[in-house]
Amino acid sequence: MVVADYYYPPLFSVAPMMEWTDHHYRTLARLISKHAWLYTEMLAAETIVYQKDNLHRFLAYSPDQHPIVLQIGGSNLQHIATATELANPYGYDEINFNCGCPSPRVAGHGCFGARLMLDPKFVGEAMSVIASKTDSPVSVKCRIGVDDHDSYYELCDFIYKVSSLSPTRHFIIHSRKALLNGISPADNRKIPPLKYEYYFALLRDFPDLKFTINGGIDSVDEVNTALREGAHGVMVGRAAYKNPWSLLGHVDTAVYGAPSSGVTRRQVLEKYQVYGDSVLWRDGKKPDVRDVAKPLLGLFHSERGNGLWKRKADAAFQNCTTIKSFFEETLDAIPDFVLDAPISGPPLISENPFAGVRDKLPPPYDSKEQELMYA
Repeated sequence: MVVADYYYPPLFSVAPMMEWTDHHYRTLARLISKHAWLYTEMLAAETIVYQKDNLHRFLAYSPDQHPIVLQIGGSNLQHIATATELANPYGYDEINFNCGCPSPRVAGHGCFGARLMLDPKFVGEAMSVIASKTDSPVSVKCRIGVDDHDSYYELCDFIYKVSSLSPTRHFIIHSRKALLNGISPADNRKIPPLKYEYYFALLRDFPDLKFTINGGIDSVDEVNTALREGAHGVMVGRAAYKNPWSLLGHVDTAVYGAPSSGVTRRQVLEKYQVYGDSVLWRDGKKPDVRDVAKPLLGLFHSERGNGLWKRKADAAFQNCTTIKSFFEETLDAIPDFVLDAPISGPPLISENPFAGVRDKLPPPYDSKEQELMYA
């Protein structure tokens, strides 16, 4: 059953991140925030198709992880269709198609991810196929351009064609272009400049569509600033992983206006221990203690005892066989006042990253010419 209508809208979401936003991280994130929208790691359509007899390993999730979005990637329409059909019974709240990953493994050898922005007709066809095979809403995550195809007009052309050829009405826009010349994914998050003006121009030129902004936003204060500037939603990536307590801990109250849960890190860890020890060694040698504890390593970011905690964790990974024993060997590094303190008020930023952005908007996109072309 699709249950997205029962949740708050995706004002805040955690970006899909390979090898990071796995089931363990999403469990931790949901213990901290009840309302943030969570994304899976990107799953290649081929993986889902070839693992059809082992789907639970890739697609199953705990019911408390709602609202949750499945992101898939691929360049073969038949595989995309079959993968979506196989995923549909799992009841994800949205199916997202990856048109933004710049990794050479994906955009190069795999010929999908960000490379698909150069073929909006195919993306429109893929989104139609996905929509026909699922009961869930569909969306696209993309960059603002690829290599030298980085004009605002080309971005609009992509958005127009995909939305005209499919039921897609939600786009997540990473406000940097992708460089496919072999630089690392990390460099692709830093070297291409942020162009927030492209995002806000899309709000102006496509009033019937929904756009979530992504890229360079690292605090709840910046999230709320983007929302006040008119963003339909905000997606945050690595900041939500590396410092989950400080960022996710403020989402429910500061973004959604919900009452504070008053939860402490000690209470979060007590619940996570029950979860962790229930999933250890499910697949023989995996997941091990390191796998399950990995999302916890940012929980005490900038707190007293954090350095010692991480050193003790590295040592404990060598011999601990349960999450309970891992905590027994490491948590004495963290003072009680840190473990037992509820979330404090969100830190404020000194500068508005979107200041003056509307003064830099590109000229409006004229869709009339496109309408004639696709009539």
